[in-house]
Amino acid sequence: MAFLEVQNAGKTFTARDGSPYEALKNVNLQIQQGEFVSIIGHSGCGKSTLLNLIAGLGLVTAGRVVVDGVAVSGPGPDRMVAFQNHSLLPWLTVRQNIALAVKAVHKQIDEAARGRIVEEHLEMVSLRAAADKKPGQISGGMRQRVGIARALATRPKVLLLDEPFGALDALTRGRLQEQLLKIWEAHRITVVMVTHDVEEALLLSDRIVMMSNGPAAKVAELMTVELPRPRTRMEVINNPHYYRQRNELLYFLNKAKKAAQGAPVRTPATTSSGGNLEKTALAVGFVPLSDCAPLVIAQEKGFFAHHGLEVSLSREPSWKAVLEGLVEERLDAAQIVAPMAFAGMLGGAGVPLVASLDLTRNGNAVTLHRRYWDQGVRDREGFARLVKSGGDGRRPVLGVVHATSMHNLLLRHWLAEVGIDPDKDVDLIVIPPPQMVANLQAGNIDGYCTGEPWNARAVHEGLGFVPATSLDLWSGHLEKVLGVRAAWAAAHPKTHLALVKALIEACRYAADPAHREEVIRLVCAKNYVNADPAYAAMGLSGNYDRGFGAPERLEGFNRFDGWSANPTERLWILTQLARWGLLTSLPVNWRTAIDRVWRDEPAREACAQLGIAAPPEPVYRPLTLPGGDTLEPDDPTAYIERFAIRKSARSLNAV
Repeated sequence: MAFLEVQNAGKTFTARDGSPYEALKNVNLQIQQGEFVSIIGHSGCGKSTLLNLIAGLGLVTAGRVVVDGVAVSGPGPDRMVAFQNHSLLPWLTVRQNIALAVKAVHKQIDEAARGRIVEEHLEMVSLRAAADKKPGQISGGMRQRVGIARALATRPKVLLLDEPFGALDALTRGRLQEQLLKIWEAHRITVVMVTHDVEEALLLSDRIVMMSNGPAAKVAELMTVELPRPRTRMEVINNPHYYRQRNELLYFLNKAKKAAQGAPVRTPATTSSGGNLEKTALAVGFVPLSDCAPLVIAQEKGFFAHHGLEVSLSREPSWKAVLEGLVEERLDAAQIVAPMAFAGMLGGAGVPLVASLDLTRNGNAVTLHRRYWDQGVRDREGFARLVKSGGDGRRPVLGVVHATSMHNLLLRHWLAEVGIDPDKDVDLIVIPPPQMVANLQAGNIDGYCTGEPWNARAVHEGLGFVPATSLDLWSGHLEKVLGVRAAWAAAHPKTHLALVKALIEACRYAADPAHREEVIRLVCAKNYVNADPAYAAMGLSGNYDRGFGAPERLEGFNRFDGWSANPTERLWILTQLARWGLLTSLPVNWRTAIDRVWRDEPAREACAQLGIAAPPEPVYRPLTLPGGDTLEPDDPTAYIERFAIRKSARSLNAV
C-alpha cells in the first residue's frame, strides 16, 4: 500500500443556483513516502480541490483519501499546507509565527525543545537574521520562507504546497525553488505541490500529475521526471530530457486549454476532386514514435491541405489516451496500433472502430536491460535459460505499450516460443512509449517492446541492448492503421475518403528512399517526436545499432508501403487476442467480424481517384511466421489450441 492514496475520490459542490457541480470524479493516485509530486492542469481542473481533500480542509463526497494507513476525516498536524498567501500573523515576529505552530502541535515536549525546533527551521530557510522582524518588515520571498518553515517545523508526514511561489518575481521564485529543493533532498519529506509552472514542476518533482479539464476532472496522465538527483537549475536545463518533457507538459496544457475553449466552427471546403466535405477541420491523434511519419508528411508536405482538410495533429501521451480520444469524440481519427481496431469487439472502446488504411509495417524491437548482457544473454534462448534458472531471484518485468498492440502480441509470441509463459514467468505491464527508457533506467522494468526511437535511445545511453527487432519477430507484420469511429465514417464519407487519399500519398512519399533524410528531419521536430535524429535515424535510415558492438544494416525496419495481399494477418491478430484471453473466444463468424472492422473500400476508391494500383482483393491464404508455425484460415481454432502456452479469458486492462 502506498503512503498516500487517493482512491476513486470525488468531490461535488453545490452551485449558487442550488445545482450540483462535480469538480472531481474517480480520482486515483498513489504516492510513496518521501516522494515529491506536482499537480498541473488547466485552470478549473480541481488541482487545489484535490490538495484540500488531502489536507482534510474539504471532505470527499465519494471514495476516500488515506495517509499512512489512516483515512482522512479532517485537518491534522500530519498534513501541513503552505499556501500562496503565507497567512502570517502581522503582530508576531518571524520567530513567534513559527513558534506558535510548534507549540500548537508539539504540546508534549518542553519549551526548550520547542525552541530548538524553531531555531533549526529558521536556519533551514536562512532566516535567522530576520527572526525578530515582523512580516511587514521583510520581503514577499522571505514571508513565503516563513510559511514553509512554519509548516515544516510541525514535523508533518506530508507537506502540501498550493502554488507557494506563484505571487513572487522570477528571481525570488528561482531562489526559493532551489532552497526548497535542498530542504527536500536533506529531509525527504513527502510533498504534494500544485503549480502552473512546468519548469518548477520538472525542477522539483519525482512525478507530475496531469489533471483533465473539469467538471468531473480526473488524473489524465502521470509523468515520471527523467532528471537525475540531486538537481540544480543549471544542470536541469542542460539535460536533454528536460526540454522533451517540458514540451510534453506544455503540449498537454495547451491541448487542455483549447479543449476548454471549444473547437472553432469551420465552413465546408472543396476537395481536390471538387466535392464538398462534410467536415474539414479534423483532430487526428498520434503517439510520438518514428513511424508517425505518414501523418507528419501529410501535414508538412501539404497532402491534407491538398484534399481540402485542415488537420490538427494531436500528440497523445499514450495509446490509452488515443483510444479515449476516439471514444470521447475529442479526436476525429488517429493512427492506432493495429489490434486496437478490434477494441470495440473487446469491450474496451465502448464504440465500434474502423480500420480504413494500413499505414506502417515493422518498426518494433525488444530491448533488455544491459545487466542481462553482462550475464551472458544475447538472444531469447539465453534469456529463457536465465528466467528458468531463477538467475535474478525474481520474475523479470517487461513493458508493453498497450494490451491491444502488436507489441504485446508479438512479445508474448516471441517469449512463448522458447517456453517462457508471459503470464507466469514474467510480469507484463503497460507503459507509454516515451516513458520506457526512464522506467528502464529507474529499475522499474527489465526490458520492453516498443517502437523507435525508444529502443535506440536505450542502446545509445548504454542502458539496454536489442536481442530482436520486427525483422526477427515477423518481418512485414502489420503495425499501425488509420482508425476512426464506425459512426464517424458513416456520417463523413467524403471527409473519410479525403483523409485516406492524403495518407496514401504521404505513405508513398515516406516509402521513397530518396525522401528518408527529409522524413527523419520532419519526424524529429519538437511538435512531433521531439527526439535527437541520432535516435530516430537508426530505424528510419536502415542503419541499426542493437548494442552488440557495431551497427548493422536492416533494410525495411520501417515500412510505409501499404497493404498486404494476405488478410490472414488480420485473422492472426484475432487468434492471438483469443489465445491470451483478451477475447473470450474467437468469433465463430470471424470473417464477418474482420470485415466489419477492416474496411478496404475507402482505400480502393482513393486509389482509383489518385490513379494508382488499388489494394489486392482479400484472399485468405496460409500464413507462416518466422518460428515456422502456420495459421490455416480454414481452422483458426485448431491453430490456437495447438499452442501449449496460452491463457483463458481475461480483462482488456489486465496487461
